Amino acid sequence: MKKPAQRTARKAPAKAKAQAKAQAKAKTKAKANKPKPSAKAGSRPKPRKSPTRAAKPTPSRRAGSRHKPATDGTQWQAFVEQHGVVLASARGPVPSVASAIAGEPIVGSWWAHAKAQVIFDALSSIDDSDDIRCFKLVDNKITFVHRRLWPALARLAQAGILVRARVEAIQQEHMPTGEHRNFTIPFPEWVPDDVLARAERLGIDDARAQLGNVI
Repeated sequence: MKKPAQRTARKAPAKAKAQAKAQAKAKTKAKANKPKPSAKAGSRPKPRKSPTRAAKPTPSRRAGSRHKPATDGTQWQAFVEQHGVVLASARGPVPSVASAIAGEPIVGSWWAHAKAQVIFDALSSIDDSDDIRCFKLVDNKITFVHRRLWPALARLAQAGILVRARVEAIQQEHMPTGEHRNFTIPFPEWVPDDVLARAERLGIDDARAQLGNVI
């Protein structure tokens, strides 16, 4: 009778091991099937890296137009050099930059014209040139004068034929706030020494002839 009892005692540990193994397997399976916790409220998912793309061009102010900064900038500086004296946009006895770009006289403000962006770029390019100065010379309107005519301008101002208010240089500066302000530089403070020297050697009649109907 003792032998059967010994057999039963020997089988008990094997059965316990089998049960423990089954329980461990069940726990592992349950852990694998356990759903992952969702993202916390208010948290942002990490962005995915998208393929590298070329930057899109900035659209111009008017739909359908192509804005190329400084396009034809040197062309309009050369336009001022060719004519010597030009108006920015007003009508008068000398050519107008705005009208030349538009291909026609502009009625009203050039800001409302279809080529307003091109006109703006051209005027900005002209204003940035060291060989061009801005005045209110013709009919008290914004006028650009190329360096080659500065001696004539200075000579007639020295002689009192041109009032000094007409030959005060206008300079635009960009303020930290983003706005643009115009500052005037009185005559002859803006005139370079070499230009003053040439003006002193220039006759009044020659100066008048160079400036033509601007006087």
